[in-house]
Amino acid sequence: EVQLVESGGGLVQAGGSLRLSCAASGFTFDDYVIGWFRQAPGKEREGVSCISRRGNTYYRDSVKGRFTISSGDTKNTVYLQMNSLKPEDTAIYYCALWKDPRDLEWHWGWPYEYDYWGQGTQVTVAS
Repeated sequence: EVQLVESGGGLVQAGGSLRLSCAASGFTFDDYVIGWFRQAPGKEREGVSCISRRGNTYYRDSVKGRFTISSGDTKNTVYLQMNSLKPEDTAIYYCALWKDPRDLEWHWGWPYEYDYWGQGTQVTVAS
């Protein structure tokens, strides 16, 4: 059974930093990507960043230069380092896994492409 477990959320002041972790287990797919999404109250879920098995990374424009995605030694743990946080970054952050990805450059941020989801972790940025 595929499991994705997020951790690292919390409350931080604007300008502060948090590091989210996603521990993925229970799968042996040949190719996959792990992505981070977020959903604020009343808004649609949106892609934040993703990383492929080859290490290719993608970011939404609003977080470029502030967020960094990386993978651990085993590739099954993915981190999202979030710096210079803004109140508009407040949301529940989810990690998700997309097996056999295609057209990644164009589709990485589409939630319905992803097959497995974690439960989410709350990030709140106070102004």
